[in-house]
Amino acid sequence: MDILDRSVARAPQTPLDPKKLPFGRTFSPNMFLVEWDEGKGWHDPRIVPYGPLSLAPSAMVLHYGQEIFEGLKAFRHPDGSAHLFRPDRNAARLNTSAKRMCMPEIPVELQLDAMRKLIRIDDDWVPSPPATLYVRPTMIATQEALGVHSSKSFLYFIITGPTGPYFGTSSSTVRIMVARDWVRAAPGGIGSAKTGGNYASSLLASAVAKEKGCDQVKWLDAVERRHVEEVGAMNLMFVFDGVVTTPPTSGTILAGITRESLGVLCKELKLPFVERPVHIEEVFQTLASGDCTEIFGCGTAAVVSPVGELLDGDQVYRVGDGNEGPVAKKLSETLTSIQFGTAKDTHGWMVKV
Repeated sequence: MDILDRSVARAPQTPLDPKKLPFGRTFSPNMFLVEWDEGKGWHDPRIVPYGPLSLAPSAMVLHYGQEIFEGLKAFRHPDGSAHLFRPDRNAARLNTSAKRMCMPEIPVELQLDAMRKLIRIDDDWVPSPPATLYVRPTMIATQEALGVHSSKSFLYFIITGPTGPYFGTSSSTVRIMVARDWVRAAPGGIGSAKTGGNYASSLLASAVAKEKGCDQVKWLDAVERRHVEEVGAMNLMFVFDGVVTTPPTSGTILAGITRESLGVLCKELKLPFVERPVHIEEVFQTLASGDCTEIFGCGTAAVVSPVGELLDGDQVYRVGDGNEGPVAKKLSETLTSIQFGTAKDTHGWMVKV
């Protein structure tokens, strides 16, 4: 499918300072759009100047939340080229979310072609390390109708923007509040889909966490309120007696691509790695005994984010000495070296733009 180019060429007004780019606040000058209509399929792919979308007040996304999105990054390599990290996995996951949300799948090759062409046009907006270009593909329901049913028309679009670390500084640890009064997702629900409703339902708990000096919320399962699931913006990993451990993605947890990649790297680095259920009581007990030496989150935006403290009610549990541990540090350095092109990519993860 040929992509029509109506882009504008515009370089940043001032050089991009990789140390002064807040996450998700600056956007590149162009975006990709393609539409789907029942009986017609995907049509009219185009790259146009970044700007407002025209939606009717009755557009179904505004009333029933039929929406999905993805997040991935492009990295500037030493030779000046830009590379995407595992974009095929994001494209496949978007289609998995589409199935769950009763939306049309979009061909993976069209997604990848659109990303590559858009980033080539806005190449000046790919910053130098340690900053990255964040890529946000999204699909929304656009049919002008009320009534609870799947939309008969959709818009898929991609926007990008240069960005720094998710938590403001890549070297600090984060403080996480255990959610006791709320749940993120239930079995049979949409926890494994990357859809806006999952994040909207987390906002109240996140606001409470912020009031208590925490950066994120640790979610427990909806049935027993005992099993650790994930954190708002990332999956979780624990180091129990030297074993890197992460909860399984059982339908209520998003299958993180960074999480998957770290599992591969653990095996290569000879770090014992398992997926198994983790009880919150086990976490507290092993933190007290010293058998849990590290906790860290992982995700596209967060990369590898070490946890310094857990807050459960009024009880504060310190993780190790409160600083980044050696396992998180090693995994972070290994992963980012591949992403930024300073280490050999033996997996074919990096796709040149």
